[in-house]
Amino acid sequence: MNCWTRRQFGSFVGAACLTAVAPRVARSQASARVVVIGGGIGGATVAKYLAANAAGIEVTLVEPKARYTTCFFSALYLAGMRSLESLTHGYETLAQRYGIKIVHDFAAAIDPVAKTVNLKSGGKLPYDRLVLAPGIAFKFDAIEGYDEAATEIMPHAWIAGPQTELLRQQLDSMEDGGVFLIVSPPNPFRCPPGPYERASLVAYYFKQFKPRSKILILDAKDSFFEQELFQDAWVRHYPGMIEWLPAQFTGGIKGVDIKDLSVKTAGDTFKGAVVNFIPPQMAGGLAQQAGLADQSGWCPVEPRTFESKLQRGIHIVGDATSGGDMPKSAFLANSQAKVCAFAIAAALTGSARFAPHLFNTCFTFLAADDAVSDAIALEPEGGTIKVSEILISKVGEDAETRRQVVKAANGWYDAFTHDVFG
Repeated sequence: MNCWTRRQFGSFVGAACLTAVAPRVARSQASARVVVIGGGIGGATVAKYLAANAAGIEVTLVEPKARYTTCFFSALYLAGMRSLESLTHGYETLAQRYGIKIVHDFAAAIDPVAKTVNLKSGGKLPYDRLVLAPGIAFKFDAIEGYDEAATEIMPHAWIAGPQTELLRQQLDSMEDGGVFLIVSPPNPFRCPPGPYERASLVAYYFKQFKPRSKILILDAKDSFFEQELFQDAWVRHYPGMIEWLPAQFTGGIKGVDIKDLSVKTAGDTFKGAVVNFIPPQMAGGLAQQAGLADQSGWCPVEPRTFESKLQRGIHIVGDATSGGDMPKSAFLANSQAKVCAFAIAAALTGSARFAPHLFNTCFTFLAADDAVSDAIALEPEGGTIKVSEILISKVGEDAETRRQVVKAANGWYDAFTHDVFG
């Protein structure tokens, strides 16, 4: 594995992005049908890139919600730095500009023999290839006392939308001097820096409006991604406000009591005025129901096509997938989706195949004017996917460097969501 400079990484990713959008596949006389289930980052990207680049393929996107709210950047909403509307995107452009058929319904079941998707409304969608982007589901049986009903008292806010609004309302209503308790889940989970970015930006909000308040992070792990960067920022920006307790200290998370807003560990009970409980995770429900997840709870995929290793003709992208070094992030879901789209186009139309290259970039806010980033390139290696290049911010960078990352992050969000939904 190599380490890039920022200039090298920018050049490499820029060239890769041009490669990803430039090819036009061969036209096919007969129309092939691709159904995509799930309108998040992975699903919307697959649908768009197939429709835009693969003449002769009819693309249908099944998504029950009319609008999609990004979980990434939602910590900025919790801190009062962005509106939820600014994080919410529709499907109109995908339908009008690219001719994608949008079906606002639930996919109730998959029949891989008949190659049909059964909809909750009773309809059926035939397909030649199927793509699932089911996102995540929560292991509600993993923690005593935390079930779906408990999410209305102790919100996870790890699927953005009403849960994010609920957590914001609870934080706004919390009295100054209260404790905001965050429970961070075991690996693997969606957005590895997310719980700690959330703690950082809520601390930014507390510092302005509730300066006597504290934040306690109870972790199911003994370490976390970008730990040195976060802990350095907590000392610089929020001294004495954020405390992190690893599993080796607490003995692990054992249960919750929603009546008194408490979290039980092996050795103690902790109470919060607001509790943000982020549960253990697995691939979304339809993937489980269709037998596309293995014993890990995630979906193994072929690294060059993202076709399921458990069911031929079905592809899976996004957070639900497993394989090697892939983190669960929006940028990587987008990158996976492009690889998947061109692989499907090649299979259905006979167009040229392209060597897959995967990229991930993550911007993490530590304060309003302080952000860090990481970037990786990944390549198929045997039957899995491995990191080949890496770049990450360093402790001790000057304030101007961090302000430039903030600027880059905001620009990236607009460009990235346009790439997916625009």
